[in-house]
Amino acid sequence: MLLMQAVPRRDMKPLARSLIQRFGSLAAVLQAEPRTLAGHPGMGEATVAALRVVTVAATRLARQRVREAPVISSWQALIDYLTIDMAHLTVERVRVLYLNARNMLILDDLVGEGSIDEAAIHPREVIRRALDLGAAALILVHNHPSGSPEPSRADIDITNRIAEAGRLLGVTVHDHVVIGREGHVSLRAKGLI
Repeated sequence: MLLMQAVPRRDMKPLARSLIQRFGSLAAVLQAEPRTLAGHPGMGEATVAALRVVTVAATRLARQRVREAPVISSWQALIDYLTIDMAHLTVERVRVLYLNARNMLILDDLVGEGSIDEAAIHPREVIRRALDLGAAALILVHNHPSGSPEPSRADIDITNRIAEAGRLLGVTVHDHVVIGREGHVSLRAKGLI
């Protein structure tokens, strides 16, 4: 249906099937890089734009839900937003969600983007940014391009280093959420923080 809006009066079902076959799911198609989509046979500017509009709209709707209520009390809205935005990325991306004293989102900050399995995050920079923003708390978030959201030893170690630095300076680390195509894992829920 989306593709038909971009290219009227043409059967777009074969293109839709080939996109889903190549990327694995509708969500993966919508999260694909525009350049990668444009290189797919049968895709043009209009079809790429049609798919990007849906992705951007879905992300903004989910983000708005997160901004309207305290993050801690609207956990499922947060997980939905993060999943839409990060689950199908092909590189690891690290974000910090800075929260005020009422746990309202102050800033969703992209702090690092790495290779297929690694992105750097520096405790000092994370806590410095929290203090600059006047944040009372934060939530660390990153994705695993492999699909599995299971945290690595490095994920656990860096989380605990940031949490300790935060404790010393009055910034609470509520959680570290790992997002993957296979779901999400909360380090707090697993007792790892």
